[in-house]
Amino acid sequence: MPQSNPPSLWSAIVASGNLSSRILVGLNAKANWADLVEGSILESPVDELRGKSILLATIDQFRAAAALIELDGIARRVVLFPPDVSREHLAYVAKTAEADILVTDQPEIASMHHGIGRVISCKQSIAPVHGDRGAQIETEWILLTSGTTGVPKLAVHTLASLAGSARHTESSPTPIVWSTFYDMRRYGGLHIFLHAALTGTSLVVSSARESVADFLTRAGSHGVTHISGTPSHWRRALMSPWANRIAPEYVRLSGEIVDQAILSQVRSQYPHARVAHTFASTEAGVGFNVNDGLMGFPADVLGSNPLVEMKVRDGTLRIRSSRTALQYLGADSPTLKDADGFVDTGDTLELRDGRYYFAGRRDGIINVGGFKVHPEEVEAVINRHPVVAMSLVRAKKNPITGALVVADVVLKAMTTDNGAGTQQGDILQFCRAELDPHKVPTAINIVSMLTIGESGKLVRRHA
Repeated sequence: MPQSNPPSLWSAIVASGNLSSRILVGLNAKANWADLVEGSILESPVDELRGKSILLATIDQFRAAAALIELDGIARRVVLFPPDVSREHLAYVAKTAEADILVTDQPEIASMHHGIGRVISCKQSIAPVHGDRGAQIETEWILLTSGTTGVPKLAVHTLASLAGSARHTESSPTPIVWSTFYDMRRYGGLHIFLHAALTGTSLVVSSARESVADFLTRAGSHGVTHISGTPSHWRRALMSPWANRIAPEYVRLSGEIVDQAILSQVRSQYPHARVAHTFASTEAGVGFNVNDGLMGFPADVLGSNPLVEMKVRDGTLRIRSSRTALQYLGADSPTLKDADGFVDTGDTLELRDGRYYFAGRRDGIINVGGFKVHPEEVEAVINRHPVVAMSLVRAKKNPITGALVVADVVLKAMTTDNGAGTQQGDILQFCRAELDPHKVPTAINIVSMLTIGESGKLVRRHA
C-alpha cells in the first residue's frame, strides 16, 4: 500500500481491497469490510455530523469500530472514551474536547448530564446507507491516557500519526486474522484495528463482557493467526486451560515491561509462533519492535529507524517522530514535547553489555530509606521463580524507612495446593540471591488473582 497519508479511514479501507473476503468480528456482531464502508451504525445521517466534535462512548467495540469508519474525515474531532474510564470524567472530557455530539450505545450515559447538546444512538447492526463522504477533512483523534484513577489527559492524534506504524504487512501462507486482548479505545487496541483496516486482514475484537476462556475460544473458532496483548494479558491467558484454543503464527507483547519469564512462557505455549515485543505509548506512538526473543533491546535499535528518532536522556527514553501525538488538549494541559520535539516516555533504561533493559516507570519508584526501587525489576525476578504465574510489587508505608517493598504473588495452578509458607520462603530466598537487600520484599502475599485494568496493565496501588 502506498505510504502517503490516507485522506480518511473510509477511503483507506476502500483502497485496501478484498473487502468482501475479510471480516470484523465482535462479541455479538460480524460484518465484512464491504458492509462496513457501505453501511452505517449511527442513527443519524452522516451529513449532520460534518465538522462536529464527537464524543464516542460505546460499550461494544464492534460499534466503536464501525462509527470510527464513518466519522473519520467527516467529524472535526472524535474522542475515544473507554468504558473503564469513570463516568464522573465524562463532563470534563466533553468540555475539554468541546464536544457537540455524544455517540453511544449506553442509555444510562445518554441520560446523564454531560454538557453535550445532542445524543446520537448506535443501531443494533450495520444498515445500508449511501451518504456523501466527499469534502473530507482531517479529523483529530483524541485518546485518553489515564485509566480508572485521576483526571484523564487528552492526547491529540490524527489518522496520519496513528497509521504511520500500522501499515506494515506480514507474509503468511494462510489468510491473516488478527486479534487483540486490548480495547480499541486504547492505543494498543487501536493500533491493531488500524493495522487490520489498512493492510487488508480480518480482525476479531475482544469484549470486557466475556471471560478469558470465552475470548480465547471465540478467537480460535475464527482462526486467529496474529494476536497481541500486554504481558499481564498473556500471563492471565497462559494460566487458563483454554490457552490451547488458539494456535497463532505470531504473538506480540506490548504496553508493559516484557521480562524474560513471559517471553519464555509464550514461546513454550506456542512453539511454532514468532514472538515479538513492541515499545509503544499513547503519546509517543510505536518506537520499535524486538524479534530476538530476549527482554530489553540492542543499543543500536535507537538509531536503526530513520522514521523514528530515539535517545536516552537523564535515564529515560525520548522519542521524536511523525507517529507521536501532536499535543494534549486543553488550556491547562501539560506540555507533551520538549523544545526539540521529543516526547519523554517516562520509561527508565539501564545499559548493560550493549543492550538496554527497561527498569520501570520514573513515577513508580518506591523509596526505601533513600534507596530507589523499581517494582518492575523486582517483579521480573519473582516471575522467574518456577512456581510463580505473575506478581505485583508495591509499596507499604513504614514510619522508619518511609516505605517497604511487598509482593502479591499468584502461583501456578499446579502449585496452589503446596504449603504456602514453604513457597513464600522459597520465593524470598530466590529474591535474596538475585536482588540488593533494599529491593527484597519484606513480605510475600499469596493471592488468588491480581487486578488487570481494561488497559491490560496491572492495577498498581499503595497500602
